[in-house]
Amino acid sequence: MRLPGRLPREAPRRGAAPFRCRLVVMAKVPQAGRVKTRLAGEIGAVRATWFYRHTAAAVLARLSACRSWQTVLAVAPDAGVAHPFWPRNIMRVPQGGGDIGERMRRAMRLKLRGPVVVIGTDIPAVRPSHIAAAFRALGGSDAVFGPAADGGYWLAGQRRRPRDLELFGHVRWSSPHALSDTLRGLRGRRIATVATLSDVDNADELRKVVAWCGRRVLPVQAGKQLARECSE
Repeated sequence: MRLPGRLPREAPRRGAAPFRCRLVVMAKVPQAGRVKTRLAGEIGAVRATWFYRHTAAAVLARLSACRSWQTVLAVAPDAGVAHPFWPRNIMRVPQGGGDIGERMRRAMRLKLRGPVVVIGTDIPAVRPSHIAAAFRALGGSDAVFGPAADGGYWLAGQRRRPRDLELFGHVRWSSPHALSDTLRGLRGRRIATVATLSDVDNADELRKVVAWCGRRVLPVQAGKQLARECSE
């Protein structure tokens, strides 16, 4: 029984979950025949898988070391979430089914508050400074993209406030029109871009990076420079 004149005690309020930047890395289990199939057509499945394994490991180590964002690994196929290849200290989620647009859309809509940037694992030259620049750009933009030389893009991100945008509708994937198609659906929105980088889809591109593609610290970076990039 409540005494007269005494107000009911309020339940303690929980603070809102803090907004935090999230980097989602899209990855496939590194098995021959499942990864870099275009490259494998030129150099063979074994060498193409070697490239993918070493580049994926280096990119994940390089970017997950930064504490300015949380790194989340989105894995395909879904059963590969438990594969022993992945670092134990990185949160893992399944990509789910559908084309690349559907899977990226799903990655963007993780039930985690804050801006989200999505990349792949096969961009050997990606550095923490590229990711930091993308998150900075989202401070004044609705979405951000990292263009690729072939007309696609290696990075896509959005602020997610006040709501999620529909980024990946009616896109001609694996074509020179991927970025322009995506931007066409975002008319009227504030769009930013970061550096142009490329993945490796053929033997000529592989020759340019094979000497350093599996390095955690890239040749142009000393350890102190990498630390500075992570703190930007």
